[in-house]
Amino acid sequence: MNSLPGKTVLSLCRRTSAGALKGLTGSPGHPAVARPADRACFQAVRVCHTGTGRKGSVSTKKRGYDITRNPHLNKGMAFTLEERLQLGIHGLLPPCFLSQDVQVLRVMKSYETRVNPLDKYILLMTLQDRNEKLFYRVLTSDVEEFMPIVYTPTVGLACQQYGLAFRRPRGLFITIHDKGHIATVLNSWPVDNIKAIVVTDGERILGLGDLGCYGMGIPVGKLALYTACGGVPPQQCLPVLLDVGTNNQELQDDPLYIGVKHKRVRGKEYDDLIDEFMQAVTDKYGMNCLIQFEDFANTNAFRILNKYRNRYCTFNDDIQGTASVAVAGVLASLKITKNKLLDHRFVFQGAGEAALGIANLLTMAMMKEGITKEEAAKRIWMVDSKGLIVKGRGNLNHEKEEFAHDHPHLKTLEEVVHTIKPTAIIGVAAIPGAFTEKIIKDMASFNERPIIFALSNPTSKAECTAEQCYQLTEGRGIFASGSPFNKVTLADGRTFYPGQGNNAYVFPGVALGVIACGVRHISDDIFLATAEAIADMVTEEHLAEGRLYPPLNTIREVSFKIAVKIVNYAYKHNIASLYPEPKDKEAFVLSHVYSPDYDSFTLDTYSWPQEAMNVQDV
Repeated sequence: MNSLPGKTVLSLCRRTSAGALKGLTGSPGHPAVARPADRACFQAVRVCHTGTGRKGSVSTKKRGYDITRNPHLNKGMAFTLEERLQLGIHGLLPPCFLSQDVQVLRVMKSYETRVNPLDKYILLMTLQDRNEKLFYRVLTSDVEEFMPIVYTPTVGLACQQYGLAFRRPRGLFITIHDKGHIATVLNSWPVDNIKAIVVTDGERILGLGDLGCYGMGIPVGKLALYTACGGVPPQQCLPVLLDVGTNNQELQDDPLYIGVKHKRVRGKEYDDLIDEFMQAVTDKYGMNCLIQFEDFANTNAFRILNKYRNRYCTFNDDIQGTASVAVAGVLASLKITKNKLLDHRFVFQGAGEAALGIANLLTMAMMKEGITKEEAAKRIWMVDSKGLIVKGRGNLNHEKEEFAHDHPHLKTLEEVVHTIKPTAIIGVAAIPGAFTEKIIKDMASFNERPIIFALSNPTSKAECTAEQCYQLTEGRGIFASGSPFNKVTLADGRTFYPGQGNNAYVFPGVALGVIACGVRHISDDIFLATAEAIADMVTEEHLAEGRLYPPLNTIREVSFKIAVKIVNYAYKHNIASLYPEPKDKEAFVLSHVYSPDYDSFTLDTYSWPQEAMNVQDV
């Protein structure tokens, strides 16, 4: 094999925790005893999944060609000769035996020949279709490298090209024409033990708008991160696309569009479809099945969340997940500004589901500091497409009215920032360049350490770049973005690593914790607790580098700690449904974590005593 760049080999071949396992293994006849000091190390091994493979054998009734075409079972050239003979696949694979580590290196060699991010996405999705365990081993080997490919920003491009990039089914497509028969459609999925569903209707995909059926890329990508970042077993996950049509005329007119070709269905028919879907899912998979709503339009997102949040185990990531990660960034910022949340004024560019979700969670956080909801709302200002949200302005929905102020109307964000003089601006309206040079310089003039969050996705929709923020504030800006930006080095030599306020810090850990202890209803308190947990993991070293979040390469540990915190919270507040309560919460959560290590399919062979095997003859 040709040699790979040193950085790649280092990132993929790090097996420091294998040494920890070796120390715990013991010698023949002397079982290992884990000292208390070793336990954290052992947990890190389990969470990171970089230890040696598990020894247990797995039984399957499948044989021959079917084994090599089943992504849950296929190990490629990692099958041993004994396994190949016993499973009837000898001769179907090249006469070569590879370890999983070498397979990872082979994938990386192919990956690095791709320059186009979409080509890299297709390569990884093809691997997922072929060898699931290897796919997750690759993802977990370098989460920071692969997350922008399997999720934002590349997944946005993949959704736009989904019709051309489609290879094989990775989820369920339920259309408006299936109304009355959704239970039948669910029966088409080959797995019955589903614990988590991510569902979208494709109307508001990232900042790209209505992509209809092509929105399936989002649930697929989200659930890949459930496993890669949180350790939720992939066979317990189900991506769902509810296709009720599209208002994207370009897609309707495209002869190659693979979805339902008519205008979106609205009103009672749409609501009945959602009702039937929720009922069918819980009838089949149980009331503990987690249902995550993703990328629904503003007109439906809050309405659906409020309708179902106290009836089912559900949350909306665009509202609650975004809120949690944004509030985590704000709480981490307080370690820099050295003051309290109550000392800040927030201006939002945008007043949709993300902005309102963040504002509501900020309100909850302020109320914990001892003020009323009304007093907290006075510290939050919002700007939508019509300007500053003020009392007396027409056509304000209930959610926006909560943050309307007695103030003269202002039309532009520049006017609002100049007049209100906020300590923090948060962009979630997907308007590229909304944070102009004047706005950023004004923020720097009002504040010693201005908080500037450009959270819109994908990167092309960001309100400003990291470089603009750091340069225009002379390195004083506290910056976070929704999509990744490269490090920024200023003229004076200071280097900053922009914090990425990625929802992946939130939803995998929340899902793992909720699934583990059977939480029936997910309250906003859980998302505030998650935000606090993430902020607590940000160290002074991280802050000095400009990071407001733990490094992405530690996201599995972050998700694990969040899950443990949720399990503790659930049992303390009597919202868990699995009893008896586990004494060791960490070990309990670890028992639910998926490992990408290969299983052994070697049959359990043994013999009887000779006299018991004598053949009777006439």
